[in-house]
Amino acid sequence: MSRSLPVSLGLTDTVPLLESRHIGQAYQKESSVDLLVLDDVNLSIQENEIVGLLGRSGSGKSTLLRILAGLVTPTSGQVLWKGKPFTGPLADVAMVFQSFALFPWMTVDENVGLGLEAGTLRGVELEQRVEETIELVGLGGYENAWPKELSNGMQQRVGLARALAIKPSLLLMDEPFSALDVLTAENLRTDLIELWSDKRLPIQSILLVTHNIEEAVLMCDRIVIFSSNPGRVAHVLEVPFAHPRNRENPEFRQLVDHIYALMTQRAPIVSEADLAVSPKISTPSTSGLSALPPVSITMMIGMMEALTASPLNGRADLPMLAEKLQLELDDLFPLGESLELLGLAELEDGDIFLTHEGLHFVLSDLEERKAIMGHALIHNVPLVKMIQSALDEKANHSASASRFRKSLEVCMSPDYAKQTLQTVIGWARFAELFDFDEETSRFYLEDDDDS
Repeated sequence: MSRSLPVSLGLTDTVPLLESRHIGQAYQKESSVDLLVLDDVNLSIQENEIVGLLGRSGSGKSTLLRILAGLVTPTSGQVLWKGKPFTGPLADVAMVFQSFALFPWMTVDENVGLGLEAGTLRGVELEQRVEETIELVGLGGYENAWPKELSNGMQQRVGLARALAIKPSLLLMDEPFSALDVLTAENLRTDLIELWSDKRLPIQSILLVTHNIEEAVLMCDRIVIFSSNPGRVAHVLEVPFAHPRNRENPEFRQLVDHIYALMTQRAPIVSEADLAVSPKISTPSTSGLSALPPVSITMMIGMMEALTASPLNGRADLPMLAEKLQLELDDLFPLGESLELLGLAELEDGDIFLTHEGLHFVLSDLEERKAIMGHALIHNVPLVKMIQSALDEKANHSASASRFRKSLEVCMSPDYAKQTLQTVIGWARFAELFDFDEETSRFYLEDDDDS
């Protein structure tokens, strides 16, 4: 099978600023098994564009960003800067991180000037560059402030100023607004786009990593959608809207809906970090096991009840539901997929709707809900059936959690195995299928004769 060509914004004869060719990244899990995080990733960034790298948390986006920045060496493939391969950090590329990464013992002035000290600027020229950049990001007057005296939004502006001060050709941004409150993030996004549109930023292009769909459509000229298991370029979409963009514009909403639909096409629950390059052969005891997200019964019931209520009446547009329930993408998708796994809801074209069983669940009393959930768990979650069968076979109706954890670790990391067991414990307790003793780390069936 031939490999895919690098993805760019249309046909062009110009050499991209940055280009990745067949990038792969794997990490050693055991002596015989490597975890494949990135697989055959091809993309390019041209001059004068903002590219969004959109995907869920854990899909390998940040790993790719560090490879593109020269901070991590890929297992396979190569990265080219203006057509030439390179290794190690590039002086013409700067990065803004999710965490503000400021030195608390340095003032704003000193933090911003830190990246310039290795360059050729000295004395008055360096001070002038720092002052100009601080003014550019709206922090004039705060030059001598300490990071602890600044709000989160102002601290992130300092991080942005530090990156811009070196006047890089390419600015890499790793979820730079995710640690901010909604209003602060919106203000910083708006200011950044205004500076970009007015050509006041001393950069040629931006690569923005995000898991916020609206943010990507609001800011980017092109969106690269990343899939998981392992991280790959799944879709590339051009955003045809001029800045400033209106979230309420029907075409804007249509594109957001389309991206939701693309990202919910039978997306697997398990993280790509648990995919092995040389996977072990599945045995009957582990076949069908997959990682489960930390989704509680309470969260699922809350979503189903919200879906049932007027005016949704059992079906909702995912972006609208996310706004109504104030859920982030990384909370919304696992919830929807867990309900789909249990046969209580379905995801289709960016919508979620309750199945007959899901509607029956919402309209039932507590005891009926337990019965419906128990039936769904036994028939749709292999691990639950495995545990229940083991408990039924034992004379004392008890079994150590370690045997099931070992089965899970054949096909996923220890952390995901632990998380999956915790999720199953919560689900099974609600359905009263079995219980778990934290002290002895054993599953057991309740004895009706116990006093």
